[in-house]
Amino acid sequence: MVNEPTHAPLLSLVVPVHGVEAYLYQCLESIRADIPADETDAVELIAVDDASPDRCGEMLRSYAAGRPGIRLVHLTRNVGLGPARNAGLDVATGRYVWFVDSDDWLPPGTVPAVLDRLRRHEPDVLLLDHLRVHEDGRREVDASSPLLRGVPGVVRLADRPQLLRVQHTAWNKVVRRGFLDELGLRFHPGWYEDIPFSHPLLIGAERISVLDRVCYLYRRGRLGAITSTRSDRHFEAFDQYERLMDWVARRNPDDALRAELFELMVSHYLVVVGNDDRLHPHLRRAFFRRITEHFRRYLPPGGYPVPPGVNGLKHRLVGRGDYLAYAALRRAHRVAGRLRGDRDATPARDATPARAAGPDPVAVPVAGEPAPAERSGALTEPV
Repeated sequence: MVNEPTHAPLLSLVVPVHGVEAYLYQCLESIRADIPADETDAVELIAVDDASPDRCGEMLRSYAAGRPGIRLVHLTRNVGLGPARNAGLDVATGRYVWFVDSDDWLPPGTVPAVLDRLRRHEPDVLLLDHLRVHEDGRREVDASSPLLRGVPGVVRLADRPQLLRVQHTAWNKVVRRGFLDELGLRFHPGWYEDIPFSHPLLIGAERISVLDRVCYLYRRGRLGAITSTRSDRHFEAFDQYERLMDWVARRNPDDALRAELFELMVSHYLVVVGNDDRLHPHLRRAFFRRITEHFRRYLPPGGYPVPPGVNGLKHRLVGRGDYLAYAALRRAHRVAGRLRGDRDATPARDATPARAAGPDPVAVPVAGEPAPAERSGALTEPV
């Protein structure tokens, strides 16, 4: 069932809903209560009930009753986050669309600020800052947030290539609907669905605007979130990056952009393979092998800027396919971290600040190096 709108709004917020009854009201109310009284015709809220197994469907019907500007889509079977977003997109009538996850919420003042920026800049993509909110209430600035600072007016990715490194999610981007149609972008099924959606938005955009204020509160550590779920479904990241790389090959961007995307891909894989909350130890070797396959398949002919430090070493081990050395490095790094944790938590006064993350300026292709045979032995999986 879809409630038909009576106006053409500026902004459609699409909220896919599944298994979030503890958080749903907070999400919906943070949007609706933030719409100025004189802007009700400018905003529509589309909630998609993805055959939620809990009380979410009932809650949505109750919430929408008597509240204008709220439209409901009820799916008869669970399709997953990406296709549920597509179902909302199919009925959205706004000039711009914003995908908001139903376990997250917006801080006060967000909707008016977004509407104002959309009207003033008329961008293809509006990038937003966010905070990570942990289950204990602690709020954390995302590591990529500083990349949003000091971006004036409207830019292209070529003007600010660092924007490609901003958190690659759908929920921190408000997108012009016509631009989506021009690119032919939709969400694919499966986990990590943001990968082949988010990057093409920035690559294809002629007009990117940045709203340098916290507009989104991202809930971390929720039970059931994929980043907190051990599963072999994390292998679906490879399918999503293959879709992205196929799209990139068709668009044929410049070599520097290809190298940047390649480094981001490998670094993302390394985050997944090293995370105990995502991969069971018995899956780690197979995941590492898949990383090496993609490393060798997509390595740019001219190489790429290898990150500095430990992360760069991991890149080189991936290129060589040396899982045992990677496992030993991972174990040593974790032991060192535990030892540091046992010391006085107050840092020494003369401690040198950590070097800001950034690429090593030397491009080093390593995929052609021979892969050493894996040694049989008693080296156990990291835990």
